Amino acid sequence: MAETFTPTALTLKDIAREAGVSLATVDRVLHNRPGVRPDTVRRVKDAIERNAFQPHVAAAELARSRARRFAFVMPSGPNPFMQQIEAYLGEMASWLSARRLGVETVATDVFDPSALAGTLEALSGDYDGVAVVALDHPSVRAAINDLVDAGSKVVTLVSDVPSSRRHHYVGIDNIAAGRTAGALVGRLVGQRSGKVAIVAGSQGLRDHAERIFGFNQVMAAEFPGLSVLPVLEGRDEDDRSEQLLTRLFGRHADIVGLYNVGAGTQGVAKALGDRASSAAGRDRQVVFVGHDVTALTRRLLLQGVMDAAISQNPGHEARAAVRVLLALARGEPILREQEKIRIDIVMRDNLP
Repeated sequence: MAETFTPTALTLKDIAREAGVSLATVDRVLHNRPGVRPDTVRRVKDAIERNAFQPHVAAAELARSRARRFAFVMPSGPNPFMQQIEAYLGEMASWLSARRLGVETVATDVFDPSALAGTLEALSGDYDGVAVVALDHPSVRAAINDLVDAGSKVVTLVSDVPSSRRHHYVGIDNIAAGRTAGALVGRLVGQRSGKVAIVAGSQGLRDHAERIFGFNQVMAAEFPGLSVLPVLEGRDEDDRSEQLLTRLFGRHADIVGLYNVGAGTQGVAKALGDRASSAAGRDRQVVFVGHDVTALTRRLLLQGVMDAAISQNPGHEARAAVRVLLALARGEPILREQEKIRIDIVMRDNLP
């Protein structure tokens, strides 16, 4: 179910109006000062409870001299899933404004640890919170720790760096996602034997590494007739992924399965299409499993080029990252179950 962000934020004046008292009376009740009749205290507290109002937090927000600033460090380049996250952040403008929040996106090469670390270092001291799609690398870990030391709340988004001092991770269980992909490929290949190709953005991205780990676990344990080839790293780029996979098909005529761990899906599909057009019969077709429901993967599923997509909700991830950063900035607890990101298996017949 889609979540609606209502652009309203209750203030002390709203509570005073609803309780039928003055703002000064509300202030006296909140601070347990004398001189307020018991029935007036009850009306104010009832108004607070009915609206799930957090008076101390709200008062602090009103007293702030500036809005909070959050930065989202996102991959540069045409990654459709990441573009969906950015689009959802844009749709939250009214919700953000009501809470005196400013969110900016910063594009960088997340596959280059020096570039990503440099981008993070440049944010130090300027933002209350930072969400980053992170490469698991010592220089990136150090940059995250420096941001934390400088007072920023840091959330890793989609891909984690658990050895850093980041405050929270927002994303799916990637090992489980990889295991799901392995089960899908193995079952859809059926009784055939042969090789399985894997295309990833980078094994330095922890989400990709964990998906590959989960995939290989299932392949080794449950499908001994399938041999997994070494991972190709396409940096989530269409042209690079197409070239790498085309060369792989040229070297291995018996590839029966393909797992695309990240983006670069257009290039993967093109290489697969060229392979399918030259194949001599239906039994030579390759089972293709990937990630995320985008305009492209939707079309590939409908065409039968792609067999299944493991979907995570980009809107939920965008909203969860903002809510977690806000809770951290306010010193409030994080609702872990609410912020847990689920995965879904999407095929042609159950496209949302």
